[in-house]
Amino acid sequence: MTKVWFITGTSKGFGREWAEAALDRGDRVAATARDTTQIKDLTARYGEAVLPIELDVTDRTRAFEAVRTAADHFGRLDVVVNNAGYGHFGMVEELSEDDIRAQMETNFFGALWVTQAALPIMRAQRSGHLIQVTSEGGVIAYPGIGAYHASKWALEGLTQSLYQEVGAFGIHVTDLEPGPYATDWLPGGARHSAENPDYQPVRAGLKSDWDLGDPRATRAAILALVDAEKPPLRLLLGKSLAMVTEDYRSRLQTWNDWQDVSVRAFG
Repeated sequence: MTKVWFITGTSKGFGREWAEAALDRGDRVAATARDTTQIKDLTARYGEAVLPIELDVTDRTRAFEAVRTAADHFGRLDVVVNNAGYGHFGMVEELSEDDIRAQMETNFFGALWVTQAALPIMRAQRSGHLIQVTSEGGVIAYPGIGAYHASKWALEGLTQSLYQEVGAFGIHVTDLEPGPYATDWLPGGARHSAENPDYQPVRAGLKSDWDLGDPRATRAAILALVDAEKPPLRLLLGKSLAMVTEDYRSRLQTWNDWQDVSVRAFG
């Protein structure tokens, strides 16, 4: 049976790849973008299988309208992918109020608004799959992108609660966690805080030689995920497992090393 998708941020990157993957196999897609002229080629290629919707996910009212428009147009919603987002670069001390609020508005609140809009529809259907695109950076963290990590860790926590709340309604929930890929996330999509020169030694030591994955290679993965009978709560994309494993091993070691202090604090 063909699926109906609602995907945010389809003008480029993962959103574009996954929209095309769904459409190529005969599914239907409500494709959102802040500027729908950037996705006119999808309509030209796939015709009525695509519903282009203009959407800035930070606008809660518009997010609800967009989701309802898609459901009314196609008659249902099977997969909702919260993909829209960007990365903000800046040391924690360098973040302005506008920097961090804008980061959270898009990456966290934008995903929340779309999720809230989709849930009543999926509950009524007693089916659906919500996919929150977090990141490798939603479970581990690096210096210089604390605002981005804050937004993605927040979304991970929200989603783990949601997973436990909506399973009884037949709704699946997944945190999709890509590692570094050759998308527009770094060269064109990132924002930057004004730099404090005191942090230059830290900046100089930041990793810059990332092994970037091919975004097209994620197409098969997203289709396997939405077709799974029992999709996972979390799915890494790429080669992140070794770094994540090491980070979690370190956490467990620290908690165990300090367990006597922890237990004494219980009273």
